[in-house]
Amino acid sequence: MCGIVGYIGEHNVEDALINGLKRLEYRGYDSAGMSLLINDKIETVKKIGKTQNLHDAVTKKYSGGKGGVCTTGIAHTRWATHGMPTEENAHPHLDMNGNFALVHNGIIENYKNLKDKLVSHGYTFKSGTDTEVIVNLIDYLYEKDFFKAVAAALKELHGTFGIAVISKRHPGNIVVARRGSPIVVGLGTNEMLVGSDVSALVAYTRRVIYLNDDDIAMVKKDDVQIYNIDEVPVTRETALVDWDPGEIEKSGYKHFMLKEIEEQPDSVRNSIRGRIDFKTGTAILQGLNITPKEVSGTTDITITACGTSYIAGLVGEYYFEDLADIPTEVAQAAEFRYRNPILKPNSLVVAISQSGETADTLAAVREAAGKGASVVSLCNVVGSTIAREAGRGVYLHAGPEISVASTKAFTCQVAVLLMMALKFGRINRLSIDAGNLIADEIESIPEMISKLLKTKSEIEKIAEKYAAAEDFFYIGRGYMYPAALEGALKLKEISYIHAEGYHAAELKHGPIALLDEKVPVVALANDIPGKDKVIGNIQECRARKSPVIAVATEGDEEIKEYVEDIIRVPKTSKYIAPILTVIALQLFAYYIADKRGRDIDKPRNLAKSVTVE
Repeated sequence: MCGIVGYIGEHNVEDALINGLKRLEYRGYDSAGMSLLINDKIETVKKIGKTQNLHDAVTKKYSGGKGGVCTTGIAHTRWATHGMPTEENAHPHLDMNGNFALVHNGIIENYKNLKDKLVSHGYTFKSGTDTEVIVNLIDYLYEKDFFKAVAAALKELHGTFGIAVISKRHPGNIVVARRGSPIVVGLGTNEMLVGSDVSALVAYTRRVIYLNDDDIAMVKKDDVQIYNIDEVPVTRETALVDWDPGEIEKSGYKHFMLKEIEEQPDSVRNSIRGRIDFKTGTAILQGLNITPKEVSGTTDITITACGTSYIAGLVGEYYFEDLADIPTEVAQAAEFRYRNPILKPNSLVVAISQSGETADTLAAVREAAGKGASVVSLCNVVGSTIAREAGRGVYLHAGPEISVASTKAFTCQVAVLLMMALKFGRINRLSIDAGNLIADEIESIPEMISKLLKTKSEIEKIAEKYAAAEDFFYIGRGYMYPAALEGALKLKEISYIHAEGYHAAELKHGPIALLDEKVPVVALANDIPGKDKVIGNIQECRARKSPVIAVATEGDEEIKEYVEDIIRVPKTSKYIAPILTVIALQLFAYYIADKRGRDIDKPRNLAKSVTVE
């Protein structure tokens, strides 16, 4: 959600902070602010709205060295949780005495009790945030040792936090810490950066350290010392960011979302590269670190995730049951955590998260591990918390995804789930010939996506025709049911049109009451098992005067007599059809949102990575 960036070193601090914030805009925010240490004083600027507003204010106030020499600063983009989006509530927050400035991601559950305690000791508050409590608590506990004051304060906090703190009394230091909300330290030469996401740091360094929960780090321009919350020194590995800063540029595209849709031939190719073994008709997924004996002994699989990753998991459920003969269920991660799931000694839990930091999915990983289940993860971010805590899994290698609405991460998740099911199937009951047929299909996915993308102009024309609609239904069966859910989710996310995805058989169980000539229905009628039943559902929609847009297979002439418009996808098996169909629906949603003039990459009220419950 919110974004943190900090800098200490010899470059222009304001530029480093603003550039970092702009890299974090995709996470969603409603205000931005910055605190700078200038001549041992904390100078703070906050603005509502875009980071450009903050940039303009900071440039006007401090350009050309106005005010003095600055070597250290922290900055933040805020997505309101406690308190409305106002300048008073924007970060950074200072303590009452102006000794410390702090930025914070997360939610402090016991902030009210702490605030009452501080008020009783004479502290006053300017904002309605939980964050201001933290910085005042640090000031209250301070006894000449910056680090110890932060550590002592954190021990009193209940909830989640990723923080960065500066002090006018200790101008050569930034203290950062995390619990449930990511913090990464970027290692430069005579400069250090901190952030909530590596994208804020890669313009300056690719060498990074990911903090673990309850780590606290003292950061100087030439040194990083990391401790646990009990102030015992710990060692964390240095990782290398494996993508280029140029990958988070629009590169001439109008929106990141369109760029990322069109990157999918390459992103899927990167996900499957080197992972198919045609000699044995299986997949090579070394990160799973799972033995044939463990696979054959697996009694059941639970896939846990949120949002688009959850929908990818629904496709995975079909894969594991059809190919590997393993009973599988998909659990929304927040529900999984709180419903006391039944896990057996030979249960396998698969956690899916693009960012690897999704709070509810991380909690599900911990719940599963605590119950003794085996856990693997599918993540896109190397070194992310879920990947580290699961201990084994598969990285997607989809590259950075900047647009809030996930596109290429979804298709890579589905491709990896198919490879996992292939691997498990070959161990359990799938013949080598059957395995190779599926392996061939997996290898063909990038080519099929490229072929589909060549039809984007036809999809744009259909989108323009329906761009004024205010309600949509999406229907599908079998493998197309999750695709219908994802298509509806994409449309509502970026266009703000009310859209619902249903299993096609559910229409007559209530939703059909809402159909009329103003409610278009997108029917997924691919030429795979279930198509005939979907045609019957299409006829039910037409009888209620709803216009129907079919997603149908190339060369299917029969479908023409039943629908108003057709979005064509290449002919593939039921295993690959969801990937191609969802990409077509991504384009459909994108063009509708563009026609309606939406802020496609940063839709209102949404954040890229949901790191609070």
